[in-house]
Amino acid sequence: MTNASPQQRNGADVVVETLEQRGTTHVFGVPGAKIDRVFDRLVDSSIQTVVCRHEQNAAFIAGGIGRMTGKAGVAIATSGPGVSNLVTGLATAHSEGDPMVALGGSVAVADRLKLLHQSLDSVDVCRPVTKFAAEVDSPAATAEILSAAFRAAESGRPGSAFVGLPIDIMNGPAACSPIRLRSVIEQGAGPDVALAEAARLINDATNPVVLLGLMASKPRVAQAIRALLAKTVLPVVGTFQAAGALSEREFEAFGGRVGQIANQPADKLLESADVVITVGYDAVEYWPSIWNSGSERPIVHIDVVPAMIENDYNPSVEILGSIEANIERLSRLIVRKGLSVQSSGLLRHIAEDRTRLITEAAAQGGSPVHPLRIIAELQKVLTPDVTLCSDMGSFSLYLSRYLTSFRARQVLISNGQQTLGVALPWGIAACIVRPAEKVLSVSGDGGFLFSGMELETAVRLKLNLVHMVWIDGSYNMVAAQEELKYGRHSGTDLGPVNIVKYAEAFGATGFQVKGADDIAPVLRKAFETDGPVLIGVNVDYSKNAALFEMVYDGSLV
Repeated sequence: MTNASPQQRNGADVVVETLEQRGTTHVFGVPGAKIDRVFDRLVDSSIQTVVCRHEQNAAFIAGGIGRMTGKAGVAIATSGPGVSNLVTGLATAHSEGDPMVALGGSVAVADRLKLLHQSLDSVDVCRPVTKFAAEVDSPAATAEILSAAFRAAESGRPGSAFVGLPIDIMNGPAACSPIRLRSVIEQGAGPDVALAEAARLINDATNPVVLLGLMASKPRVAQAIRALLAKTVLPVVGTFQAAGALSEREFEAFGGRVGQIANQPADKLLESADVVITVGYDAVEYWPSIWNSGSERPIVHIDVVPAMIENDYNPSVEILGSIEANIERLSRLIVRKGLSVQSSGLLRHIAEDRTRLITEAAAQGGSPVHPLRIIAELQKVLTPDVTLCSDMGSFSLYLSRYLTSFRARQVLISNGQQTLGVALPWGIAACIVRPAEKVLSVSGDGGFLFSGMELETAVRLKLNLVHMVWIDGSYNMVAAQEELKYGRHSGTDLGPVNIVKYAEAFGATGFQVKGADDIAPVLRKAFETDGPVLIGVNVDYSKNAALFEMVYDGSLV
């Protein structure tokens, strides 16, 4: 702990002591002159400072910490471009519901309107992509603004917050003390009238379907959902972010994941619903204009925040407050005999299709490797003691749609901003939060170099992180969509990267998969190797146009 006396305490001491009182164990960032007093005070604290190679990645790591712990991760950067480099990470955390707080240096308060080196209206830059953004404008306000930032980031639907720290206030005498957290915000259940109306709609429905969203994968919410389904069997689909909300026990009622394009068997199950029960769902995950266009069927909205009303999403009833408490209360009121004939038939078809797909995927051979063969091999290693972090690209659609997870927050994916470069930083976060687990992050060769420099950070921290790069030499997700729209692709071709040499240049270990049958032994060897490991695998994306076709077709083979 820092131990500055009240007479000696400066603004930076208040910042660092506040972080300690909030339980912060790590901060991630890049230093600079306008924020160096905070970095200096961190040296004498209980907090580990992790220097990153880019501020954007520092924000990604902090967001990953927040997603896995529920407590805000912390990123720190200097003024000007240091702060502006945080913005993509702030926007990602804001869209994904990940609690994080970013601290940014700034010029002295008296100089904020002058054209000085690295002067920037950082609050106006960060406000559109955060739940809270403010600059400390007086020594007396330091603790108050920091406390407000953490409260905003962690409460309701979590997200990002930003605090600007002027250099003169950080260096000058403190006029306040850290504010100790005295209460925890706990929401209760919603009103009885809303719960009763929701139960009536569900009980009277022929084919009700549950749509799980990003908040459904929070561990306590997942437990409540599982308890509900143990009492009353309801067909379920989930967005990409809802991965792991269900256990193997409820899997027979699970139609699969939906998102991006309505071309999955799970979409047909969702389309069949005469009542949709959304749980912790955010429209950014899967637009209502795709899955509910023109429909007048009732929607039951269960969440911590009110629905954002739009043409295709206008709930009949909203149950707000603690999601887990509301699900538990609702389960007492739902009285149903079982699945309808239609729902049973669709779920049976989905199960048969899933079995066929697994069989066909396992039989895919050769090199470059078919994506589903890689999925089949990854499924074998995704045991309960593994965390998987996915970047964004064509491969992420395969992971999201076909990889099965039975543990809440076991699979991390960007489903709001669909941000390139998140996987490796999130992998670093997972190694820190879950040091006893195996961590596998996955990216394409396009997204990999958005954050590949943080491999040095992973080496420096001696993390046992395995990162797999799917190589095809292009921004394939963009190319596949362009091919469907224009009959050709543009601006998507990339040059080669030797993954093994790249890894070795940073002091990591590198492996190149030579063919489909090489995946399993390479993965096994990678997890047995100390320190960070990169795996390169050449992937066959020749059939990827099917990912974006608007058809109900359960097979991509």
